[in-house]
Amino acid sequence: MTHAPIGTMVDLTAFSASTGGSPHLQGYAVRPPGDEKLPGVVVVHEIFGPDDVNKRSADRMAALGYSVVMPDLFSEGGPRKCLKATFQALQRGHGRAYQDIAAGRQWLLDRDDTSEDIGIIGFCMGGGFALMCAAPKHGFRVAADNYGMLPSSPEVLEGACPIVASYGARDRGNEKVPAKLEYHLTRLGVEHDVKQYPNAGHSFLNDDDIGPWWLAPVFRVAHVGPEPESAADAWQRIDAFFGTHLPR
Repeated sequence: MTHAPIGTMVDLTAFSASTGGSPHLQGYAVRPPGDEKLPGVVVVHEIFGPDDVNKRSADRMAALGYSVVMPDLFSEGGPRKCLKATFQALQRGHGRAYQDIAAGRQWLLDRDDTSEDIGIIGFCMGGGFALMCAAPKHGFRVAADNYGMLPSSPEVLEGACPIVASYGARDRGNEKVPAKLEYHLTRLGVEHDVKQYPNAGHSFLNDDDIGPWWLAPVFRVAHVGPEPESAADAWQRIDAFFGTHLPR
């Protein structure tokens, strides 16, 4: 991986207003240097919000050659206030979080240095949103789901864009998801690459631990956190898959 570009916080309020999203939507934006017109990627963060670990994941996508934005789905009060409503939106398939993701997509589309080819990648909670947003109505060309929950009705994935998905076998909450996702995507004729890593748990693509310090012992027992060898392979698969379906 090349050295990641440095991003900045951006105000997405004008775009969220038009989509019915958060009244004060913020986001993290990053792209490679230069004014070359690049395809775009919307990054959807984990349950702790757009922290430094998630920002570095966005940086990594930019280093691969994309114009990237990560909307802060917790702009209206942080994880403590917004997490429940955001998860409810994820499960229901509609709600403000989807409008905020749409606002991020539109922000990219309105840029002179971004093409009309936009993908989406998500982690944990964001992986669930990436799966849901692979549906045709959301307009994405490719989606990367990393340890996201399976849609309650897999039929929403009919006609979905190509999907690359990565899970850890030590992630007890999701250990059966990869096989089910593989089955449904095959059944629905969706192009895909689904892989489960035997030595990885939840959040294994992260480059550092996440969450408050007092959760660290719980996360260690639950196998939540980085697993570099599995992560390296997953990032290579994401790069190759996006390179095919969202060429730079």
